Amino acid sequence: MNLQITSRHAALVPQLRAFSEARLKEMAKLLAFATDVDVIAAKQRDNFKIEIHVLGKGGGLLVTEESRDLESSVRRAFEALEKKLKKEREKLREKKRRGGRERKILASPVEPVSPPEAERRVIRADYFAVKPMSVEDALMAFEAKKREVLMFRSDDGGRWAVLYRRKDGHVGLVAPE
Repeated sequence: MNLQITSRHAALVPQLRAFSEARLKEMAKLLAFATDVDVIAAKQRDNFKIEIHVLGKGGGLLVTEESRDLESSVRRAFEALEKKLKKEREKLREKKRRGGRERKILASPVEPVSPPEAERRVIRADYFAVKPMSVEDALMAFEAKKREVLMFRSDDGGRWAVLYRRKDGHVGLVAPE
């Protein structure tokens, strides 16, 4: 884990680095995912603002604290960071627990039940283009509308043709000759 400490509009206090390293060492178990930690101390008028950016696998965290005293700002920022890390860890654990239950439910043997024979219906759809177009133009319209089927008139002979999405992901063309 890389630690970078930056000071803006104020001199960098060596105690800030020592305190930051000590607190990060205490939170090493919580920060196992972290690759970079940036601690930014900034003086704004009479207040000291501390920002802690934690970057790691799967995202990052940002904690900001501000007070009149640098030491209390740093302590509060690290307390907030620890609280946030614990909350994120708990959310991850809960997500794993729920995911495990769902997988067990999915893995349980279920006898295949044949659905009752549904009455077939014909549903009218308007998946066609009225104006004649080339295959390339029809393909662009097909992709733009995100349809499964597009019927169009070819511009070279005025015959009807059909573009359809194949199971392998490619686009098929039916054009009678």
